[in-house]
Amino acid sequence: MLVLLAGIFVVHIATVIMLFVSTIANVWVVSKNGTISAGLWSQCVNGNCDETLSYAGEDAFKSVQAFMILAIIFSVISLIVFIIQLFTMEKGNRFFLSGAIMLVCWLCNLIGVSIYTDKYDSKDTFVHFDHHGYSFILAWICFCFSFVIGVLYLVLRKK
Repeated sequence: MLVLLAGIFVVHIATVIMLFVSTIANVWVVSKNGTISAGLWSQCVNGNCDETLSYAGEDAFKSVQAFMILAIIFSVISLIVFIIQLFTMEKGNRFFLSGAIMLVCWLCNLIGVSIYTDKYDSKDTFVHFDHHGYSFILAWICFCFSFVIGVLYLVLRKK
């Protein structure tokens, strides 16, 4: 049981770190030769980043930014609640609160990345970009991890 708790804790920490990286890094889309990339906050050309994104003022893009930040916040809160429950909860109880908060993180991540995929996954929006970068892929990996962690917290009992 201790190994399972440690494994879930490590995956949760990895998910929090990957959410931070995917939200902060400016590599959601990349040009074919890799010299131009854009993220949620700025566009970079040859390593020089500029905060002028042509689509940054759109409401859909602002909601992607907001939901990704909310996903980070809920993931960190869930981790803190899990640690608190680990030391204060009685034996035999389940980690319902930390699981519910992690599923809210999962939902925020789902909404943010889905809006980005729907609105900004076309050649019309990104004229100079050819494929998605590692930040976009990390966001989808965090989507999967946060769902698995949330469900595991809900079914996990403290022994």
